[in-house]
Amino acid sequence: MAFDRITRSVDVMGGKPFIRGTRDTVGTIVGLIATGSTADDITPAYPYHTDDELRQALSYAAWRV
Repeated sequence: MAFDRITRSVDVMGGKPFIRGTRDTVGTIVGLIATGSTADDITPAYPYHTDDELRQALSYAAWRV
């Protein structure tokens, strides 16, 4: 599976995976979804993220498990 929007760098967010071009970690997005937020709920707070980026963050977390 390709995760072209997810990246990691020890220089950014302590090496935690994040959405490329931002400082928003996969953990932040997964945490929002885990507490019941939907993509429609997340978009107003993070309007620069596409639905594909949100899906990739969730898919990446599932892949890592």
